[in-house]
Amino acid sequence: MPLKFNCVVLLFLLTAFSCRSLQTIPEAVTITQNYITENPVTTMSHASTLVEVEPNVLLAAWFGGKYEGAKDVSIYMSSYKQKKWSASKKIVEPLIKNGDTLPCWNPVLFKSKAQNLYLFYKWGKNPREWFGAMIVSKDNGNTWSEAKYLPKGILGPIRNKPLETTPGVILCGSSIESIDDNKWRVFIETYTEATDSWTITDINDRKNFDIIQPTFLVHSAKEIQILSRSRHNKLISSLSEDNGKTWQKTDSINVVNSNSGVDALTLSNKSFLLVNNPLKMGKDWFNGRNVLDVEYSNDGVSWKKLFDLENQKEGEFSYPAIIQTSDKKVHILYTYNRIFIKHTTFDLKKKNEKNVLFLTNE
Repeated sequence: MPLKFNCVVLLFLLTAFSCRSLQTIPEAVTITQNYITENPVTTMSHASTLVEVEPNVLLAAWFGGKYEGAKDVSIYMSSYKQKKWSASKKIVEPLIKNGDTLPCWNPVLFKSKAQNLYLFYKWGKNPREWFGAMIVSKDNGNTWSEAKYLPKGILGPIRNKPLETTPGVILCGSSIESIDDNKWRVFIETYTEATDSWTITDINDRKNFDIIQPTFLVHSAKEIQILSRSRHNKLISSLSEDNGKTWQKTDSINVVNSNSGVDALTLSNKSFLLVNNPLKMGKDWFNGRNVLDVEYSNDGVSWKKLFDLENQKEGEFSYPAIIQTSDKKVHILYTYNRIFIKHTTFDLKKKNEKNVLFLTNE
């Protein structure tokens, strides 16, 4: 067969079949790490949250006290300006109710398109009995409203940042850890700013997974995914194809997790970051939290490690919060051995995988 004809046939094959090559993945560069404070004001610090309130100005919050669940556990806050954290400041105290002192839990910061800065949190003896509350700031956290209980049955965002799908409509990933049967269940609470009202949307979960603490990934104007922590050594995914009105296709994905909180970041509709403890559970609740990594995906299902935030033989590095600021820098907070809140920053730089030509009949 003439060489010219061979070239024509090859050209036809290359145009008739899709060529999947040069898939770009990001590389983390200019990585920096420090602590919000080298001298914590409490013995224990945990469950941090992070928000950008102005361009490159951040606000962080976490709960701290003698130990998790102790009666002195309060919510503390610090601001980040010009690459420096301010001194920690107590912003919410334990609640004295019916003669008992109830500690604080799981703060979540969120700034809406209407410029309302929310701090959602919980008060209660434990995660099975806690109830939701919130305070609001109109001046980026300089002053706050009086605390307000959320309606009965509403907990607010249970650990991770909410998602504003349309102006004034805010989806909050929530969950319960029931008292009676110790089941974990995820659901979505929708807060409407204009009416100061809440509604609950159930997750269609035919396999009855034990799941809590969902985080959002946005694929398009209508398609949203959540990834939830589970007792099954893997993350559990659910999908909404109607902008959060209904949730289907709940199933495990091939991402190992040690029954520890995760957080995700949508970079674009085809690129996502995940902060995860990628080990299986152990005998104790803290087993598997000695490794914490950052992973990348272009579909929300298949994930590839970018780098380890921590990889030690022992230790607890957990409960991450991840955001991207207006200068495109990625910021992560996480618990470091229940003593410190550690802060990591990095930039994303595109790189190419090894050039491999795949011919598929697509």
